[in-house]
Amino acid sequence: MQSESQTNNSRINIDPEKSEQGLAQLVMTVIELLRQIVERHAIRRVEGGNLTDEQIEDLGVALMNLEEKMEELKNIFGLEAEDLNIDLGPLGNLLR
Repeated sequence: MQSESQTNNSRINIDPEKSEQGLAQLVMTVIELLRQIVERHAIRRVEGGNLTDEQIEDLGVALMNLEEKMEELKNIFGLEAEDLNIDLGPLGNLLR
């Protein structure tokens, strides 16, 4: 039979502040992954030569704005870039 202290140690401690931080980290990781995918796709389109100079400029500005907003959100939630890079074990890290 387990003692009272062993029982208390095996319980899940649900701390609202930590769960909020974990959720923010997960959401920000997904957003960063999508941002990187969009960025790679944009680079392929630019390299493909199918965009006008104006479209390339607009795309560059949009990507810079998105990256700026990501930095702002990381600051709000107290996250660093490495906090968003989930280790997938043998597959390596999620983000580049």
